Amino acid sequence: MRIGVDDTDSPEGMCTTYLGMVLIKRLISAGFSIKDRMLVRLNPNVRYKTRGNAAICIEVEGRNARDAFEIACACVEELADFSCENTNPGVVVINKEISPEFYKKALRHFCTIEETEELLKKEGALFKGWKNKRGLIGATAAVSAAFPDHTYELLAYRNLRDHSERFVDRESVFIAEATTYPHTWDSVDIENDVVVCVPHTPDPVIFGIRGESPKWVDRARSVIISEEPVAEEVYRTNQGTDAHLTDGIIGEMLDGRSYRVWGSVSSLPATGRGGHVSFNIEDNKSSVRCMAYEPTKGFRNIIRHLIPGDWILAVGSFKGDSINLEKIYLDSLAKDTITKPPLCEKCKKRMTSAGTGKGWKCKKCSARAFEPEIETIQRTIQTGWYEVPPIARRHLSKPLVREIREMETPAVDSQNNTG
Repeated sequence: MRIGVDDTDSPEGMCTTYLGMVLIKRLISAGFSIKDRMLVRLNPNVRYKTRGNAAICIEVEGRNARDAFEIACACVEELADFSCENTNPGVVVINKEISPEFYKKALRHFCTIEETEELLKKEGALFKGWKNKRGLIGATAAVSAAFPDHTYELLAYRNLRDHSERFVDRESVFIAEATTYPHTWDSVDIENDVVVCVPHTPDPVIFGIRGESPKWVDRARSVIISEEPVAEEVYRTNQGTDAHLTDGIIGEMLDGRSYRVWGSVSSLPATGRGGHVSFNIEDNKSSVRCMAYEPTKGFRNIIRHLIPGDWILAVGSFKGDSINLEKIYLDSLAKDTITKPPLCEKCKKRMTSAGTGKGWKCKKCSARAFEPEIETIQRTIQTGWYEVPPIARRHLSKPLVREIREMETPAVDSQNNTG
């Protein structure tokens, strides 16, 4: 059977994965056998998310669904942060497989509480929602989740009520990354000299290590020096898989969804207030603005090297009529040219304009020319993938180290997908 839990935390504390860790221990004590632990990230654009919009699913065997349901509900009632207005927990227990279509919708679109309860009743699940019951959406998505691709995350926890400053030895995290990369990733941001895997929010997570297998996250964890955790858990997860993305077409995207969209750069990138960089891409029908925000740091410098005519795959969330970039694939480069007045062959001086539509004229010898000199500038950017740094990466976004290791190429035909 599968047990799904969501929406138990708040900006002031708690963490749904921590509750999952406690629940796992209680289920084992009650005689259940744990078959899987899943950390299920859902649509990152959901308005009501606390941080990363994560639910958990615990797959178990033993005893019966009613016992598992009662243990899960008791755990939520003890640990969830009910004091927060936007914390609305949900628990679902089901002892059969259900279609992953609900999970896919919660991952890439939006679901309602009404359709969630209708599905749960139809499938004969045990479920309970607290307050406005919004957590039932994530809990249902969790129990219906199927991961065509997955990664792992090791989470180390301190006491739930401990809100003191965390102790994690900074140098040891950099050593852990150097020791296990590319099998683990995003523990640190080397370019920006920042530790990424240690949260700054008042929740019980000390640090989290993401990687391709339990073996590799354990190896990285063994290098890290920190305060003594009260517990650790390794979850199988859809993080780092791009599971939230769908192939889109300019002019047909829906707000709050995440896309891969081909287009030709149609405006020079411009830096606006706050350091945000914007430019437009177009197909043969429509155009859309793309944004690289200030927190993406050096990624903006890549964007600034784009010019009209470059053919790119823009990847990110469509919000407020803009694609908020997570990465781009630069497929082909336009020629960058400068137009100059022609050089007088006799005088070796630049000619000047002879008037609109009349070409150019040498001031010294009066020689005439009707074609400008066109100089091609060597581009300083190459084709290929470019991504935001770890400090700006979303949980679901697939880091390029995974793309490179798996020798993946874009999943759509770049030259024919022009709308």
